[in-house]
Amino acid sequence: MNEKINLLYIGTNKEIVDKLKEHPRISLEKMVNITQIGKTINSITKPNVVICERFLSDGDGFSAYQLLSKYLSWNSVIFFLVAEHYENGLVKHAMTEGINDLYVFPLPSNEDLLSRIDFLINYKKQKQIETGHFFPISDSRIPLSKRLFDIIVASFALIVLSPLLLMVMIAIRVESKGKVFYSSIRVGQKPFKFYKFRSMRIGAENELKKLATKKNQYITHEPSEEVDFKKPCPCMKKGNFVYCSSVLHTDKYSICDTWYITQKKKVEKTTPPFIKIPDDPRVTRVGKIIRNTSIDEIPQLINVIKGDMSIVGNRPLPLYEAEKLTSDDMAKRFLAPAGLTGLWQVEKRGRKGIMSDEERKNLDVQYAELFLKKKYSLDYDMKLIMRTLPVIIQKESV
Repeated sequence: MNEKINLLYIGTNKEIVDKLKEHPRISLEKMVNITQIGKTINSITKPNVVICERFLSDGDGFSAYQLLSKYLSWNSVIFFLVAEHYENGLVKHAMTEGINDLYVFPLPSNEDLLSRIDFLINYKKQKQIETGHFFPISDSRIPLSKRLFDIIVASFALIVLSPLLLMVMIAIRVESKGKVFYSSIRVGQKPFKFYKFRSMRIGAENELKKLATKKNQYITHEPSEEVDFKKPCPCMKKGNFVYCSSVLHTDKYSICDTWYITQKKKVEKTTPPFIKIPDDPRVTRVGKIIRNTSIDEIPQLINVIKGDMSIVGNRPLPLYEAEKLTSDDMAKRFLAPAGLTGLWQVEKRGRKGIMSDEERKNLDVQYAELFLKKKYSLDYDMKLIMRTLPVIIQKESV
């Protein structure tokens, strides 16, 4: 790949800027801080790559990333953060925010840096093809008829169900101390704060990892081990001590980026993206009742009114599940609105809760494609709602 790279550098490190200017493939624009971004971003050539220093004179690299998100699409633009030194948790935080990579001063050679840039550009192009992200996001907008239906139904339901909500709140509070409502960040078309009645004991989140390895209903075979940071990359067998790709750093170990991705893919192939615990021991007595009757889902009507969710759609996912799906060919499911009920829930209940994670992902994508192919109709949603009503009381404890 020999295409010209339009690179925007944000910061004040003259040594890096001079070094980047030396390479014939790099066309460099420079800004010193967030204020300058806001003033001049519309007047510069759109970059393929942004390299930003961790600390700026009027903020930090994360703030610059958020501001640039208003102007640039991170589906096609690469963002690197550069720190003075390694900090525990910084890499994880950067990746969680969506930043593509983090480097520590000094930067690698121009050739190594361009090799990493070329890899990420090719990778993103491939993922756009595989996941359907080449569809304009506007093609998956929620139709006005669906949005009006959501607001009217959710508002009416909250008013009618308000006495029931009050009784449930009292029952939860009497049985166990703690908040009546449970909220967490979920991912639909975008991340949002998701509301439910609390159905588990306090501290239940801390027990999830252990339960997921033993009782997750989506596990059909023994999962592979985690990525082994201590296992040397095959490139080291050459004996030249030259890494085959850019290096990722953890608290104790360094690992070639290519070798990390290779190992991670092997782990993901044997690790289901969804977690569902049958007869979950963390659920309280009241929690079991409100779960089996779906009463615990009623506060999500607030999410519907706010526009985070729809009455019908794909279920919003916790971050740990969404993170896995955005890295495979099923990411298209996030182009559909998040919903209280949908195609997967109806099909699952029709099969008494028995469904593989692949079947579930395929059903989510099937619903999303109604929006991508402009075949959505309110009648279809109404049919799914009518199929949901007879089975709203779940017989299985899942």
